[in-house]
Amino acid sequence: MTNSKLFSFEFFPPQTPEGVEKLIAVRKQLAMLKPEFFSVTFGAGGSTQDRTVETIRQIKAEGHNAAPHLSCVGSTRENIRALLFSYKDMGIKRIVALRGDLPSGMGSIGEFQYANELVSFIRAQTGEHFHIEVAAYPEFHPQARSPREDLVNFKRKIMAGADSAITQYFYNTDAYFRFVDESGKMGITVPIVPGIMPIVKFSQLARFSDACGTEIPRWMRKTLESYGDDSASVQSFGLDVVTQLCEKLLAGGAPGLHFYTLNQAGPSQEIWKRLGI
Repeated sequence: MTNSKLFSFEFFPPQTPEGVEKLIAVRKQLAMLKPEFFSVTFGAGGSTQDRTVETIRQIKAEGHNAAPHLSCVGSTRENIRALLFSYKDMGIKRIVALRGDLPSGMGSIGEFQYANELVSFIRAQTGEHFHIEVAAYPEFHPQARSPREDLVNFKRKIMAGADSAITQYFYNTDAYFRFVDESGKMGITVPIVPGIMPIVKFSQLARFSDACGTEIPRWMRKTLESYGDDSASVQSFGLDVVTQLCEKLLAGGAPGLHFYTLNQAGPSQEIWKRLGI
């Protein structure tokens, strides 16, 4: 496998001291794979912002590249400006800029409505200091009125100054390659890295997928449902399916892989091992 491919892992900020300790152990395992960076998600309205900053600080102190997520939802210009300069002072060089989902009960999205506005603001405040990642949706954003509108919105984020994109996870390689082709026809040339979701629990995967608009192909869904509570079979099948997905993506020219780890090392590690990276 060529070393020019970019591999990364995503975590969410732990909520408990036990979770913090567990994530330190997970990072230690995944750091042995020498990823390009670890990213950390960001909750809206202050729900996990402080924990995101602390997790990023820990990752940086351990000597790894860290990429904090920033979200429009519930954020003010002042709040984002302060975070940007705090991250800059920490030596952070990469940001994942997202619109984010509006939590139930939160009335206003904040001072930024769309991710392209956030990208423009980051560029205006910090110039070229940060490598900016944005989100892409091979199966299209669930709130997009049409595939065309979704591609136009994606282009807006790139034109605002994004350097590359990470996709929502998917299990249909045709959707990814078509999205990349369509983006290319619109003049988008930045790397579009596939997001990879290992399969650990079917109920959890179904819930996530319903929420974010990811299709679980019928043959996969039926097979996973047939295993019921047999978690070993679910995980074994999941490893086979996701490894094959990654193989097809890399063989087809994907610029790398971004693993949604759910703060677990095992599944991503095993897929990595099977890929022979």
